[in-house]
Amino acid sequence: MSHVVIVGGGAAGLLAAGTALQLGKKVTVVEKNARPARKVMITGKGRCNVTNACSTQELLESVVTNPRFLYSAFNRFSSYDLIDLFENHLKIPLKTERGNRVFPVSDKAVDIVDGLVNYAKGAQFYCNSVCKEVLVEENRVVGIKLQDDTIIEATSVIVATGGQSYPTTGSTGDGYRLAEKLGHTVTGILPSLVPLTCHTTDCRDLMGLSLKNVTLTVTDKRSERSVYSELGEMLFTHFGLSGPLVLSASAHMKPMEPERYVASIDLKPGLTLAQLDARILRDFQENIHRTLRNALNKLLPTKLIPVMIKRVKISPDCKVNQITKEQRLLLAQTMKNFQFSIHDFRHIDEAIVTCGGVCVKEVNPQTMESKLVKGLYFAGEVLDVDAYTGGFNLQIAFSTGYLAGCYAE
Repeated sequence: MSHVVIVGGGAAGLLAAGTALQLGKKVTVVEKNARPARKVMITGKGRCNVTNACSTQELLESVVTNPRFLYSAFNRFSSYDLIDLFENHLKIPLKTERGNRVFPVSDKAVDIVDGLVNYAKGAQFYCNSVCKEVLVEENRVVGIKLQDDTIIEATSVIVATGGQSYPTTGSTGDGYRLAEKLGHTVTGILPSLVPLTCHTTDCRDLMGLSLKNVTLTVTDKRSERSVYSELGEMLFTHFGLSGPLVLSASAHMKPMEPERYVASIDLKPGLTLAQLDARILRDFQENIHRTLRNALNKLLPTKLIPVMIKRVKISPDCKVNQITKEQRLLLAQTMKNFQFSIHDFRHIDEAIVTCGGVCVKEVNPQTMESKLVKGLYFAGEVLDVDAYTGGFNLQIAFSTGYLAGCYAE
């Protein structure tokens, strides 16, 4: 009888375990934490954005690194297959929110975790256990050795250890080391979907301010081309920029070099420059005796007003009836193009996912089996694939886990 050993009890590992069990295989899951799926527990701010309800083509278009590698995985196990699994088989009702993001109706990630663990019921779990080595004889997997030198025999091994983001959940790069020992190439590991740092006091002054319905555009100064532009939400922090728009933008900022990229925020994307200028003029006419600092409260959040005034270099105590047409136009232009020079990514510990991993050229995209070692499979974030926020990265984990669970013998 085939014995599938899965290293890593996260989203990819548990889906692989359940899939293999459904096909009548003996399954063992080795998980370094006391409980499986710790990272799933914190996704979506504890609500778990489990997938994105979109077509296979849209899934592929949302993958930043090596999308073509995932064509078979997404076709064999799509977001709708995952939704069907949770709702009809695991009896966990889901709902679809803005941007086709799918969450449990309960808004509790623990329900998704419990569902996945239930799906893997029947597997033998070794929790608080670390795989030290995948054992190979004559270029075929024969088992694994744990940190305490316990040997578990296997006919196949699925490495689903995650990446290197959120190391407190167990994602500490173990899979990369296992893969390299077996001759696999591991590409450069970088943070992805990560906040950005800026060397300006403006961000510190704006700390905690959340902006909604703004357009963020990132330009590569070297090529003078836009690498990202999207409407959505973002946040200022003491170190720089964060929030959904910023996290997605970070996936396009490669290679990262200090001050290479400029982030431009259009605070009024619904208005043309001329329309915004007319709006400012109207507000000024209604507040003709007020100072500039007291005349912008209908256009800008209170916290943003002093920073904006500093940017346009007009005295905050200047009466609006003294402001020239040129100064007013500069104010409108700055609102439409509120710029920040990006210094760097925040540390990988703060990244949602890892960019880089096991080279996909060395993995069969139709089965997730290694092209170098028979019986060795990879699934999830350990692979060199990553996508935008919105449930796409979890879908990658589930789809690749499904294939590995199907084909591991």
